[in-house]
Amino acid sequence: MTGGRRRVGAVLAALVGVLALLGVAGCSSGTGASDLDDGVLVVGTEGTYSPFSFQGDDGQLTGYDVDVVRAVGERLGVRVDFVQTPFDSIFAGLQSGRFDLIANQVTINDERRERYDLSRPYTVSEGEILARTGDTSITSLADLAGRTTAQSSTSNWAEVAADAGARVEAVEGFVQAVQLVKDGRVDATVNDSLAVAEYFAQTGDTGVAVAAQTGDTSLQAFAARKDSGLMDRVNDALQGLYDDGTLTRISEQYFGSDVAVPDEAEFAATEEASGGSGTSTGDLIARNLVPMLKATVTMTLPLTAISFVIGLAIALAVALARISSIRPLALAARFYVSIVRGTPLLLQLFIVFYALPQFGVVISPFPAAVVAFSINVGGYAAEIIRAAILSVPKGQWEAAQTIGMGYRTTLQRIVLPQALRTAVPPLSNTLISLVKDTSLASTILVTELLRTAQLAAAPTFDFFALYSVAALYYWAICIALSFVQGRLETRLDRYVAR
Repeated sequence: MTGGRRRVGAVLAALVGVLALLGVAGCSSGTGASDLDDGVLVVGTEGTYSPFSFQGDDGQLTGYDVDVVRAVGERLGVRVDFVQTPFDSIFAGLQSGRFDLIANQVTINDERRERYDLSRPYTVSEGEILARTGDTSITSLADLAGRTTAQSSTSNWAEVAADAGARVEAVEGFVQAVQLVKDGRVDATVNDSLAVAEYFAQTGDTGVAVAAQTGDTSLQAFAARKDSGLMDRVNDALQGLYDDGTLTRISEQYFGSDVAVPDEAEFAATEEASGGSGTSTGDLIARNLVPMLKATVTMTLPLTAISFVIGLAIALAVALARISSIRPLALAARFYVSIVRGTPLLLQLFIVFYALPQFGVVISPFPAAVVAFSINVGGYAAEIIRAAILSVPKGQWEAAQTIGMGYRTTLQRIVLPQALRTAVPPLSNTLISLVKDTSLASTILVTELLRTAQLAAAPTFDFFALYSVAALYYWAICIALSFVQGRLETRLDRYVAR
């Protein structure tokens, strides 16, 4: 009992420490100023959002936003360095000081104005709703009520869809959202008319079509940390770029029309004080403790348990095939293990969820995650089980044969029970790794623990607080599994001669 109390005490102490850090972070974030004394402006951007920020034919970063911020850098007399990051992580990266400025079609809204320094707008655009070709049930923004849309959780379009009554599934980018619409997993996606036009121009995709306009106009700006000290100079640079025609030239290059905001007048109209939400970090954490716990119990733990059990069954079959005297069977098992261990788990998830529908195989998010995780566990655990079986002395096999036991009986009663003791520690490590790996399921629409934290943090951009709480949940699960592992090892060691 003493050891158990110590573990509980350590967890509680860590929780208090992390919450204290959250309070400090909540008070101090965004207070540092960036004066560009080193002559470098570090800019965060996606690099996958054509035509604003993407990889050109030469493999170099290019796009409308990229060219505009480079022109700003020239006017400021500094070098512009880019850090590519997914949009859902881009504000967290800004807050953590990984870059000075975001250049990625950041739409101006009250929440962002409250938390960040925003430049004067440099782009104006309208929202459009994309649906599957032939779907005539969506003809206006109001028709999204009760439907499901795919959006980046931190984008302005997620808020537009949610306000219209849609259930928003969070994705990492526009292309993924379109694919989900085409696969029939969601009903629609809302995005910038400029991005939609560029998508059709580049792909000629006939699987989706513009179903309706959202009816609102949005202004895009650069974003920096609050009180960064950057925006006066950035705004002067942007105004100069508009006055000398550079913004018009760049926008016509990418869009064939002028999408630049003329002057400060339109910007001033958006600068009314929002009053703020008044939500503290502590309130945010308290409000989301139960939803995150629910996601842990209903999604993360079942996903882990089901995938591990199925994965172990696959692993045992593959391990026995690996040590089989039937050469084609052994080669097939070796190939399976090589493929699983030689490719990233995230890629395996994407193949199951995004690639298989192209062959007519559409699997729902949770089963798709189970399939991918089970296959992955099977590949890694197979080698653990094979090594454990081979660690059993050959004489055990021979002794079983001399008393008339067959291969199957020898495995069940003699070999596997002895191999289990050897396999428990590494298999426990595999299970603990699987608990953490389930966080990747958030990329394929499984609303598990991490995804719940992401969705909760998206409106307020307080990612550090909720991600830290999610980390504590994962840590608690792993501590519990480690405790069970220790008890199981002790039990299996009872009859071992020392």
